[in-house]
Amino acid sequence: MSFKIKKTVITLFSLNIYLFSLAQTGHIVPFLPRVSPQNEFADSTSILDNEWIAVGAKTEYAIGKDFSLPFNGKPSYRFELKSDDNTLQGYAKGETKGRAELSFCYATREDVAMMSQHQISNLIAAKNVYHYGKGSCDQGSEKHYRFSVYIPSSLSENVNTIFAQWHGMPDRTLLRTPDGIIKKVTLDEFSDFAEEIIFKKDTGYDKVPVKDKNGNIKSDAKGNPLYKAASKPNGWIVEQGGYPPLAFGFSNKYFYIKANSDRKWLSDKTDRCNVNPVKAEVLIPQQSAYKTSTLAYKRPFNDFPKDRWITFSIKVKWTSYGKENEQILAPGMLDVYMEYEQNASKVSEHIVDNAHILIGRNDEMGYYFKFGIYRVGNSTVPVSYNLAGYSENNY
Repeated sequence: MSFKIKKTVITLFSLNIYLFSLAQTGHIVPFLPRVSPQNEFADSTSILDNEWIAVGAKTEYAIGKDFSLPFNGKPSYRFELKSDDNTLQGYAKGETKGRAELSFCYATREDVAMMSQHQISNLIAAKNVYHYGKGSCDQGSEKHYRFSVYIPSSLSENVNTIFAQWHGMPDRTLLRTPDGIIKKVTLDEFSDFAEEIIFKKDTGYDKVPVKDKNGNIKSDAKGNPLYKAASKPNGWIVEQGGYPPLAFGFSNKYFYIKANSDRKWLSDKTDRCNVNPVKAEVLIPQQSAYKTSTLAYKRPFNDFPKDRWITFSIKVKWTSYGKENEQILAPGMLDVYMEYEQNASKVSEHIVDNAHILIGRNDEMGYYFKFGIYRVGNSTVPVSYNLAGYSENNY
């Protein structure tokens, strides 16, 4: 046995002893790397358990492997946001939101190994990197998902958080001109736009140089000129997405499951069609010209089982859309079982029974799964819980 092989064996042995020790002491191992899947590639150091990348808050407590609360013999994932961890702008003006999530969808450099550096640079500019990776499903597909959540009794009923969501994959090469014309451009064309325009969310601004008091253009550490957005929008709009097509969460002292649909080819971010879990009736859709939002299920937060693993088994038939013609080609379906143990007996509740429902977005690329904490509605209530056991397959 060579020295290199011996060293590898010793390293793996030491790692196994270390992990066993963690399991015995109930330790939580922080996972610190973060990846923006839209415009960054994941590498071996930023992929967790060969399945996930992390997004959001970068504190040591935000995301970790929890050996003290295993699920099916494996450590679960623990998520936490404290009161001052909101770092994102909310949906409404002045609102904030916070996030600490694991994403099942991402791309690596190996996924684009056949592309030139020029093509890769265009992908990054358009924030379409994750379109070329793993973990997404097609619009109109039929999928079976499964995951488990552990909600401690210490969690406040006043939390406002999504703990699992299926997100759309907007294509930023879809644009609306200042004249109101919607057009799809190539990655090369979008890269040219990005040389002249800064997009803040979906809104375009002319790119203007940053100058010092003497009128000289400032540069970054690499000598590249610095630019900023002009004070007023220039009329260009880029596809940026919207509300998640499917979300499980807590809001206003309720547990809820919500389904959203948007048949518009380029999303209208000013359309806030989104049901309120407290006020809405179950399976009575709220509609606007292009969007539909449906409360699929709700129950009082205090009735949601705590201090035990809750497993959700979900079947989804994603709605099919007509791209430019903005039609519904085929409706969707949602079916959800909620399973847990109570008084040493297994409980299985069929909480959404094959509901015919509009669920999805008129995106070519489909959807992907994330779980963790997505704290919304300007809430700063501390949040902490565990998730585990994710799987997905066709049915």
